[in-house]
Amino acid sequence: MEILKNNIEKICSFYVSDWHLVTMLLPYINKQINEKANIITILENDIEENIKTLIKRLNLKNEEKILNLNWKKTNGIKYSEIERKLKNLKKEQILNVVFINGKKEYIDMTNKNVEKFLSENKNKYKNINIKIINCFEVSEFNINMQEILHNHDKILNTSGEKEINEVFEGYA
Repeated sequence: MEILKNNIEKICSFYVSDWHLVTMLLPYINKQINEKANIITILENDIEENIKTLIKRLNLKNEEKILNLNWKKTNGIKYSEIERKLKNLKKEQILNVVFINGKKEYIDMTNKNVEKFLSENKNKYKNINIKIINCFEVSEFNINMQEILHNHDKILNTSGEKEINEVFEGYA
């Protein structure tokens, strides 16, 4: 995947509940849609009802586009399912954003399959920019935040995309 490394930015995010996740994601997704990004979701848990409920309370310009994204649970994380989703990457978009949420094991396996797909299709996707946003459920007791932070370029929280050292002082 070395050829694509310059075109991929990995961002991590941590959430404590589906409501917290949705509250954090909606303004960010709205902004990404304004910037003409293509958005793909790979979700361990169905958050469609949370999205529908919260979007009614927010005044977002892109309400319909947000609702039309797939907020249902992804059926498995097999390579074939990831491949089917990633075939929606668009070369003509300024940016492709891939949201992955769930427990660490789910995210790790999904990332391996995303990397495999991109490596196998490196010539097709070598000139596109991709943001992979891994949203970790922090209710897991075996989550190693230092390891996660080390493997990501930035962090996404309720105030948007930030450098990791802006959120975690002293992190280097």
